[in-house]
Amino acid sequence: MALNIVQKIIKSHLVEGEMKPGEAVGIKIDQTLTQDATGTMAYLEFEAMNIPEIKTELSVSYVDHNTSQMGFENADDHKYLQTIAEKFGIRYSKAGNGICHQVHLERFGLPGKTLLGSDSHTPTGGGIGMMAIGSGGLDVACALVGLPFYITCPKVLKVDLSGKLNFWVTAKDVILYILELLSTKGNVGWVVEFGGDGVKTLSVPERATITNMGAELGVTTSIFPSDEITRSFLKAQDRESGWVELKADASAEYDRVINIDLGTLTPRFATPHSPGNVCLVKELAGTKVDQVCIGSCTNASYKDLKTVASMVKGKKLSAHVSLAVAPGSKQVFKMLADNGALLDLIDFGARIMESACGFCIGNGQAPCTDAISIRTNNRNFKGRSGTASANVYLASPETAAACAITGVITDPRDLGISPQIEIPDDFPIDDSMVFFKKNKDVKIYRGPNIGDPPQSEPLTKDLVGEVALKVEDKITTDHIMPAGIRLKYRSNIPKYSQFVFEPVDPTFPNRCLSNKEKANFIVAGLSYGQGSSREHAAICPAYLGVKAVIAKSIERIHWANLINFGIIPMMFVNENDYDKIEQSDELSMKEITKAVKYEETFIIKNIKKNYNFEVKLEFSKREREIILAGGVLNYISKPELKKGG
Repeated sequence: MALNIVQKIIKSHLVEGEMKPGEAVGIKIDQTLTQDATGTMAYLEFEAMNIPEIKTELSVSYVDHNTSQMGFENADDHKYLQTIAEKFGIRYSKAGNGICHQVHLERFGLPGKTLLGSDSHTPTGGGIGMMAIGSGGLDVACALVGLPFYITCPKVLKVDLSGKLNFWVTAKDVILYILELLSTKGNVGWVVEFGGDGVKTLSVPERATITNMGAELGVTTSIFPSDEITRSFLKAQDRESGWVELKADASAEYDRVINIDLGTLTPRFATPHSPGNVCLVKELAGTKVDQVCIGSCTNASYKDLKTVASMVKGKKLSAHVSLAVAPGSKQVFKMLADNGALLDLIDFGARIMESACGFCIGNGQAPCTDAISIRTNNRNFKGRSGTASANVYLASPETAAACAITGVITDPRDLGISPQIEIPDDFPIDDSMVFFKKNKDVKIYRGPNIGDPPQSEPLTKDLVGEVALKVEDKITTDHIMPAGIRLKYRSNIPKYSQFVFEPVDPTFPNRCLSNKEKANFIVAGLSYGQGSSREHAAICPAYLGVKAVIAKSIERIHWANLINFGIIPMMFVNENDYDKIEQSDELSMKEITKAVKYEETFIIKNIKKNYNFEVKLEFSKREREIILAGGVLNYISKPELKKGG
């Protein structure tokens, strides 16, 4: 049977289930990555499993999110991460070494391998030919102890690329065009596989930009072939020995094919407040710009920033524009410093940030009130920048630099001839900020902000309670669990839970706690839980007594996180029932344990309004057993429950 790339990797890593679209499968995980915003809880969960050795080929703990150490909490957590890495033989990438996805691409990613990361942009590794999937931290903890990672065997969308990008048009414009075609919702259960002659015109960092922001589609992951371009990249990183060729068989089949001629694309923006709101840059030309931020795991490679430096060389920043530039890794930073590009950026007027997530996650560089901020990030959700009234536009580094030069939204094609950047054959290798040694006797450091993962109880026979909150479409995990200045509480669940739904309804936590003797329910519209993989958007509601989320649709990672922490994800059979429910309605779910165990649908009674409505319970056998147990930690502690699939 002819296989595509996705099928080849799944087949070679299949542990449980059959490789049929829609079926639940368990796959072996070769590598894991965590970052400090999600990793602390992931390793606390790993400790709770009481396993003496990690089972992966390679695992890396990165510090890249909470590097603005306001207060003791972040520094304490970083020390915890370093000591637990030493105890279990996990590589530890210190703050300053770079953003996890950029560094992993440079130093650790290998074609044909599986990578599970507690960050939604883990699919960046697809640029090097990995099956790289974002997940909650608890799933990473399970992979560390050798358990399979469970997904729905995906449908595969082939994006067939032809032609070559014109000057000033970039990989960012490719993924923005795909988002324009497919939107940010309705793509759960798919993987995007790239092919065609156009692939050969894209470097590994360009491919990684596309797979990175493919996360905004809501797909499981995206992947490119591993070819001579991949081999050259690994050779430049002194890692050629890890290269393998990876391509689809000639007669491989796909569930859908989209054809894109790269030569027809033009510079694009994602306009406020969604990566799916895409338009052409020229449509907004002349709009005054207040801020430009260039960096993030999407666009902070050497080529990206060397191009920007070449564009601004000898020029001065517009007086009313603030420009921040963050190299993606120490390697990129050093290369820019060595060849003078860093000086060109400084002379232009750029503020040079450390190699960290920073402004992309709202950790610094909040724009002014009502600002127009042009960013090379992957997300522009309302308020994510740290300023609720700001309007954030997502663009390529070339478009962002053009806006910084002119002070207004500018199509870079209007600037004349584009810089042509030569990529060196060899990159400077310095892994001195990645610590790797194993000392099982090291004492794990725990600061006062670190607690234990919350305990949960098995699902009770009946659930009766009220709709604690009703929300609309496209509620992101940023809405549910705000980041920015709140992230420092990520390892202190009782404290962090005080901020659940803070941007939507700050009274939500107290109302839930006052009703904790009963059940709390959340009712939502389409694409609930899109965005970041942060499992705290499930842990903290569970701590507050939320027992079920009833929605029109729920995104993949959040769906898994809800189940992992014993919250039942349900979807309306008839979406019109969403309109009938009001916040504070009392709902009754009689015999819910029986339904979760056996049924595909379930009838819920709205006691307040005296009517019934139907929801779907579309779970695998394993998911049903996890929900009944009250979450994954309870489930894996009971040997008789390990047989699910």
